[in-house]
Amino acid sequence: MRLCNTCGREVPEGNRFCTNCGTAVAQPAGEDQKRPAGAAPGAETEEMNMPVLYLMVGLLVLAGLFPPWETAPGQPPEFLGFHFILTPPEDAAGRTAVISRLLITIELVTIAIAGFYFSWLFRKNG
Repeated sequence: MRLCNTCGREVPEGNRFCTNCGTAVAQPAGEDQKRPAGAAPGAETEEMNMPVLYLMVGLLVLAGLFPPWETAPGQPPEFLGFHFILTPPEDAAGRTAVISRLLITIELVTIAIAGFYFSWLFRKNG
């Protein structure tokens, strides 16, 4: 046990602060100084997998450029698939289809969640 320099109370070995006054207690000389602030003793640092995050951003951009389409209002609802933004599908009467807001929202959220999950899953331990 160490003694607090401010109040003189004993501080357990694992503590970095005095439990009585809250003052920071000096680290022993043998303690590992390479740990990042806030890391527990013996904990390894982890980094997110950046190539997976870059892939997620690319897929989000593509999902925004090539959205899912559905039939125009007034027609029976039907999913028309993914088309280029400059050539929306039309019916025989010349009515242009609309972007499906619900499907684009589901698509974007799914890509983002999957990207963060896979970045965490394949994280790099350091």
